[in-house]
Amino acid sequence: MSKLQGKTALVTGASKGIGAAIAKALAAEGAAVAVNYASSKAGADAVVAEITAAGGKAFAVQGDVANAAGAQAIVAQTVERFGGLDILVNNSGVYEFAPIEEVTEAHYRKQFDVNVLGLLLTTQAAAKHLGQGASIINIGSLVSRITPPASAVYTATKSAVEGITGALARELGPRGIRVNALNPGLVETEGTHSAGFIGSDFHNHAASQTPLGRIGQPRDIASIAVFLASDDAGWLTGEKLYASGGMH
Repeated sequence: MSKLQGKTALVTGASKGIGAAIAKALAAEGAAVAVNYASSKAGADAVVAEITAAGGKAFAVQGDVANAAGAQAIVAQTVERFGGLDILVNNSGVYEFAPIEEVTEAHYRKQFDVNVLGLLLTTQAAAKHLGQGASIINIGSLVSRITPPASAVYTATKSAVEGITGALARELGPRGIRVNALNPGLVETEGTHSAGFIGSDFHNHAASQTPLGRIGQPRDIASIAVFLASDDAGWLTGEKLYASGGMH
């Protein structure tokens, strides 16, 4: 029997990259999946099409997690469509790197609004629907551990994700809701390609510092998300898992 048969899931920022891979992996294990997107309808529709072609159940839901109305609408549509919610993957995120001399209020607010406030608002909206055995997976980043230069704001957002994960694990644990952080290292996605990371000196350095000798692929992260969503991880909460091939 599939690990997530009968479960329902919402993955934010799931139109591409790690979010898309997680949505497809959850569906492959039997979950009905809401594929959230902010602007890329075509991307979300493509993820849904791939899931349904493989016999899975999914639909695309538009909404901006960085405002309360958007977060509430995303969750409401998911619950209306599937009749409940068991798994929330807070994957929506943005990143911009800048030296301290170039940090602006807009640079700060853009990243904190999506990466931190968005996570809080979506979890707030979802929590009233989650019950015993539910799983919240917050996508953090290895940057919270390696703190690279020119990443002060982005690193701060992902460090906040870790702190929030611990606090929510304690707050929601009595209700049987697990909360864990999944922190990828460098992963090859549309985003890291467009940012110029893939094929760069940074890419080569990251691979050379990784014991397993390569950077990550979205499927590497997705399989761990499936584990955290499943009953196999039923005794894990408040944990921060670094999925980086051993790079620290």
